[in-house]
Amino acid sequence: MKNVLATKRGIIGVGIAIGVLASLLQFWGNPANMGICVACFVRDITGALGLHRAPVVQYMRPEIIGFVLGSFVSAYIFKEFRPRLGSAPVVRFTLGFFAMIGALIFLGCPWRALLRLAGGDFNAILGLLGLAAGIWIGTMFLKSGYNLGSSHKTYTSAGWIFPIIMLVFLIIMLFNPMIAGESKSGIIFYSLEGPGSLHAPLIISLVIGLVIGVLAQRSRFCTMGAIRDLILFKQTHLFVGLISLAVAAFIMNLVLNQFNPGFANQPVAHTMHIWNFAGMVLAGLAFTLAGGCPGRQLFLSGEGDGDASVFVIGMIVGAAFAHNFGLASSGAGATTAGIVALSIGFISCLLIGFTMKENISGGI
Repeated sequence: MKNVLATKRGIIGVGIAIGVLASLLQFWGNPANMGICVACFVRDITGALGLHRAPVVQYMRPEIIGFVLGSFVSAYIFKEFRPRLGSAPVVRFTLGFFAMIGALIFLGCPWRALLRLAGGDFNAILGLLGLAAGIWIGTMFLKSGYNLGSSHKTYTSAGWIFPIIMLVFLIIMLFNPMIAGESKSGIIFYSLEGPGSLHAPLIISLVIGLVIGVLAQRSRFCTMGAIRDLILFKQTHLFVGLISLAVAAFIMNLVLNQFNPGFANQPVAHTMHIWNFAGMVLAGLAFTLAGGCPGRQLFLSGEGDGDASVFVIGMIVGAAFAHNFGLASSGAGATTAGIVALSIGFISCLLIGFTMKENISGGI
């Protein structure tokens, strides 16, 4: 049976659905211009687990859990669950770590960059330009033979591990619900103020996460892949999905009175343009070297891809470091420590790109 969602019309439809649902999540309680942000939401989950103690960004985001479980169910239904692993796991962990550092200097993942722009935050323009620049640098490495090697088929149970972890997170949240006025319930931390305290109702967030997980798994939706394919092959198949996401979110924001244009006083954003740009250069480069944006890595994890799961674990550790050591930006802008970490990350990614290439005969 033909996979309709993988066609150009299907990709457009998926982009529209994500844009509309993201705006609705904001309307129903998620932070402004953050209906969905994979990097920010993974960071919030990291805080909810107590791996960092920044009190304003701690919440077990059901959307992320839904992304993985929705992809998992979809992969099983359509016989696309293929457990595999083994392709340079330490490198993928490192790329996930620095991808998160870059995203938290900008304050958002590629999805949030589009949603910020759709909400009127013009600072996102610098982030999107940086993302494109980082992906372009990554494509130069791809052209010159960069390759992390192939993964191999593994035990079915190995592919279950990451979805089971997400299911456990959901169960923990259900058994440790938020108590009014309390920053901790059982073993889960909850923000009482700031973006972590803003969230749509749990069941709505979970259902939307599951729906997007199914749609994205079937369509192969990926922001990095869209820009990479446009640069490398002049293909617009995935790119039209990004455009449709931004346009749909923009229209919904107008309808819901959530469009506030300008640079200054934007929610969870800063106006240090060079670091908005540079943060996403690092993130875009790391995404390209790893083979997918953070959303795509979550969906691949649901399909049983252990390499993608390692990348996500790297993001979790990166989020913990970012807030434990003052690397993440705030409304006041990037920090000195964050700028140093960004420089280290960029050098590390360049070294990975330059040194991990196949030779002419196809070997390493």
